[in-house]
Amino acid sequence: MTAPDFNRLFSARATALQSSAIREILKITERPEVISFAGGLPAPATFPVEPMRAALDRVLAANGREALQYSTTEGYAPLREWVARRCSTPDAPVDADQVLIVSGSQQGLDLLAKALVDPGDTLLVETPTYLGALQAFSLFEPKFVSVASDEDGLCPEALDASMRGAKFLYCLPNFQNPTGRLMSDARRRQLAARARELDLLILEDDPYGALSYDGETPPSIRSLAPERTVYMGSFSKVLAPGLRLGYVIAPPALRAKLVQAKQATDLHTATLSQFAVYEVIRDGFLDTHIPTIRKLYSDQCAAMLAALEHHMPAGVRWNRPRGGMFLWAELPRGIDATAVLARAVEQNVAFVPGAPFYAAQPVSEALRLAFVTVPPARIEEGVERLGRVIRGFQQKAA
Repeated sequence: MTAPDFNRLFSARATALQSSAIREILKITERPEVISFAGGLPAPATFPVEPMRAALDRVLAANGREALQYSTTEGYAPLREWVARRCSTPDAPVDADQVLIVSGSQQGLDLLAKALVDPGDTLLVETPTYLGALQAFSLFEPKFVSVASDEDGLCPEALDASMRGAKFLYCLPNFQNPTGRLMSDARRRQLAARARELDLLILEDDPYGALSYDGETPPSIRSLAPERTVYMGSFSKVLAPGLRLGYVIAPPALRAKLVQAKQATDLHTATLSQFAVYEVIRDGFLDTHIPTIRKLYSDQCAAMLAALEHHMPAGVRWNRPRGGMFLWAELPRGIDATAVLARAVEQNVAFVPGAPFYAAQPVSEALRLAFVTVPPARIEEGVERLGRVIRGFQQKAA
């Protein structure tokens, strides 16, 4: 029997699909001898295995049939109410009817793209930005316009009159993936004002905001401009990514369209996961659990920074994150991070080149280092290997 010619059957959209550069690198890092700074994975040591097991036991004992049944598209009402309370501020209250529970915040990006983006629409994105968002949006053939950013995050003054009419601005103000940058308070207020001036919708993606090492972050953009901000959050970084649980807070008219799009996608997010997560968090568990994650990640970041200071050759630059899971570095001009990766893998160390995180005009010298899953001693060893590889490229170029 002969199979169909799928190359002929694929849609134009499917033909244009490309694999995630990060997922391809992760295949390499499955080898135990590889020290991986590549994957943006939370530390498994932070996963609340016993509380989740106990919660599942309680849910199945008390509400087993309901938890194993189909559910509403909008999500489990008590969980939506919890999200609404958690995200409300005096100037920007959240009603549970604005909340949609999604199968990870990546699904939120996909649903937003389905509801908002037509081919040729202009989308504004930070420089660089989250690769997963570029993948989700690219399926719908938009025109990306990069907005300048620096160590304080996105630059609101870079938003000019030519950007009026864009469908939305996508940004991650808190400890951004890939750079780990934190947008300053002043810039958030400037951004809210510019969004009103230019009639822009803002998609605020915030999976890392709880991971501030000192426990402090500036106000959300949503709290400053609730009428024109869609806020996305996730339980992946504060509980466990395997739960595949996130949420979107959107103005009512948009939230209704997202619900319709989700009905056509997966009907609803896994009922059992929603019940179990609510059972874990309902009595304040995150208030004691998140500080332990912050402490671990702060220590890991400090180990990475110390190792970079000790082992990186002159000319390599990096930032000093105040939270999150990532650090952004730039090699000396002319040294391609992708070429460095190929040599580094031979030395059993891996990272993610920065180029895939740019919507346009990639910086080939940039790279992302993820540090939260690697013990300090291995961080030291991995950075030493990486520094040695980079030094070899410098000597070759001299």
